[in-house]
Amino acid sequence: MERPVDYNAKLDAAIDALHEEGRYRTFIDIERKRGQFPHATWNKDDGTQEEITVWCGNDYLGMGQHPVVLKAMRDAVDRAGAGSGGTRNISGTTVYHKRLEAELADLHGKDAALVFTSAYVANDATLSTLPKLFPGLIIYSDALNHASMIEGVRRNGGAKRIFRHNDVEHLRELLAADDPAAPKLIAFESVYSMDGDFGPIEAICDLADEFNALTYIDEVHAVGMYGPRGGGVSERDGLAHRIDIINGTLGKAYGVMGGYIAASAKMVDAVRSYAPGFIFTTSIAPAVAAGAAASIAYLKEHGELREKHQEQARILKMRLKAAGLPIIDHGSHIVPVIVGNPVHTKKLSDMLLSDYGIYVQPINYPTVPRGTERLRFTPSPVHGPKELDHLVRAMDTLWSHCALNRAELAG
Repeated sequence: MERPVDYNAKLDAAIDALHEEGRYRTFIDIERKRGQFPHATWNKDDGTQEEITVWCGNDYLGMGQHPVVLKAMRDAVDRAGAGSGGTRNISGTTVYHKRLEAELADLHGKDAALVFTSAYVANDATLSTLPKLFPGLIIYSDALNHASMIEGVRRNGGAKRIFRHNDVEHLRELLAADDPAAPKLIAFESVYSMDGDFGPIEAICDLADEFNALTYIDEVHAVGMYGPRGGGVSERDGLAHRIDIINGTLGKAYGVMGGYIAASAKMVDAVRSYAPGFIFTTSIAPAVAAGAAASIAYLKEHGELREKHQEQARILKMRLKAAGLPIIDHGSHIVPVIVGNPVHTKKLSDMLLSDYGIYVQPINYPTVPRGTERLRFTPSPVHGPKELDHLVRAMDTLWSHCALNRAELAG
């Protein structure tokens, strides 16, 4: 007689494997304080507290504490209560959702927009739905696309082609090899969040025109931060009109939560009508929609925050380079420092937090390839000279410590 499956033993094995590789993820319990970003309180496991500086947050511009955003959210709570009350199809569409989608459509110069509970869901739901709308669709996906895009492409059941990262010639070869009559879509990103490099938007649009393909761009790490009004890199480069579907987030530069697509009215209507990830989930709270709309409207008019953000990133990269640290610099706001070992990366992160009050989360496989483990810093306008000096000194000191005491660090 066969033994019954020991489910607990299998769970133990799965978790133990992560510990052995040095990439077991731990959550740091923090309490951000309005008016004091990027400072926060770290609630330790032993019950004590410590004041820390957050250097890995995605609230890139500090809009999560902006008075305009907070007022809009308070007003919405006072008027509409807490939740939306249902899915968008069943009582969950409010004036706040419609205002938000109008702001988003205007931001990207599109006819319409559609709000989802997150940008992950927006990517997954849209990319997995498109083959229903275009039978026989072939999706050409950049090799370094976000997990949400990969999942959406994988789940759609249609044909897919993976082109080497930012390799336009490889993409051309793949497009040319397929049936000219087949519907096609090229999916890529404007800013790739792990290395901070930019996608070749214009070259991809040229190929899309040549091969009659649709274009789908993920602007998650660019909306609010690039372009005259914060429409992303496609707006900055004057190319948004050539993109068929733009995906973005409300949870990074805009400081709230949620995701969306912006496209033609017909495209949005079709996705709205066919995507299970949109149809069968409760809509975001009215207060969240109101806060996001206020944030988008504000950032359309306040480019100085984008300029300050870019300046902070340039300064941090310059300082880390001067200290001899191996950073990746593709000209974006993302500042990755390559460590190359999961155990070392975790140890550095732990020491920065415990010894210096600096919180930066280690980035390990599968988020990045093995051997490229890193610390990824996200400077913002709310990080001042004092915080920057403290970070650079800490990194310089710990990097020297690592080089001199590799055995101790690995232990």
